[in-house]
Amino acid sequence: MRSRWSAPVLAAALTAALVPAGAAQASPVSRPGGGNEARCVFTPTPDNPAAKPVHPPRSKARAHGKVDVVLATNFGPVSIRMDRGNAPCAVHNFVSLSRQSFYDHTRCWRLTDSERLGVLQCGDIYAAEEGGPGYKFDDELTGEETYPRGTVAMGNWGPDTNGSQFFLVHSHANIPPAYTVLGKVTRGLSVLDRIVKGGIIPGPNDPGDGAPAKPVKIHRVFVRG
Repeated sequence: MRSRWSAPVLAAALTAALVPAGAAQASPVSRPGGGNEARCVFTPTPDNPAAKPVHPPRSKARAHGKVDVVLATNFGPVSIRMDRGNAPCAVHNFVSLSRQSFYDHTRCWRLTDSERLGVLQCGDIYAAEEGGPGYKFDDELTGEETYPRGTVAMGNWGPDTNGSQFFLVHSHANIPPAYTVLGKVTRGLSVLDRIVKGGIIPGPNDPGDGAPAKPVKIHRVFVRG
């Protein structure tokens, strides 16, 4: 996701407001059976192998219902309600990686805090933008996505390059509708506030974009639903 949020690219995107809906559309998601099931395609990425020994989820995903997730962090728990109906493949993937302990004992490597962008980025194993699950899958977008405080969404490297990255919006994110929305924080926004209060180690291009000054660790991810 960093390549899309680098200083010059992000500035151009934000000054242009939201991109046209058609530019953010994903490949259609097949939902046979009256919308109760989605077919997902997980494509191997040999040039970016799995950072942990995990396998892609099965190709069929439930396309209805909610999933409750708790990120147990060193700052406290963050509860998230994910919507299978909005993003069946992305939620299916997040649940699969969580149950395979992919996110356990990892770090959230990136924190941004500016007038236009305030997010905590997690899901990378080695460093920001480094260490994924060894596969990618398509976006699930309408072109009308917005990212207010509490939104949880997939990070990516460009269209249809989802893997394990995700971000939590601690204030706001005025970005194009190019990131699949997983769900919303239902409890734990105060945890995000404490993380932000801890400060940022300034990055080379933007003092408001870098690693959290106080390391953010995900001890475990609990899934129900």
